[in-house]
Amino acid sequence: MTDTTGGQAPALNCLVQYCKDLSFENPNAPRSLGPQEKAPNINIQVNVNAKQLAEQDFEVDILLEGSAGEGADALFKFELTYAGVFRLINIPAEQSHPVVMIECPRLLFPFARQIVADAVRNGGFPPLYLDPIDFATLYAQRMQQAQAAGAPN
Repeated sequence: MTDTTGGQAPALNCLVQYCKDLSFENPNAPRSLGPQEKAPNINIQVNVNAKQLAEQDFEVDILLEGSAGEGADALFKFELTYAGVFRLINIPAEQSHPVVMIECPRLLFPFARQIVADAVRNGGFPPLYLDPIDFATLYAQRMQQAQAAGAPN
């Protein structure tokens, strides 16, 4: 058996990470900052996108959107796009897509989580610490949706 990796082990390197977009809205301040009669309904949406920049380099971003309260009773809304550029070294082509869509966002998430918590706190509310996200399950769901969309009816 020959070694096609040149003796180098597979690796995933984060070259840079950055905030692409951050928006925080506190539409009903200062009224929204007072005591609330009941806990607000909190909605969170997560999306992961990736694009190939070079043969081994990929930009991966996590889009986190959330809100607390609804309509006229909205307390806050946020949107964060947090990204990183990753280099995949000696990772077989058939494994690169799951690595990019699962492992890369897993590495980015703790930093995005802290940015959201700080933005909500800086908006006058207790920090919102997002629960950990299972990117493997999100990936599997996305693949099932893609298969269903491509399947003949």
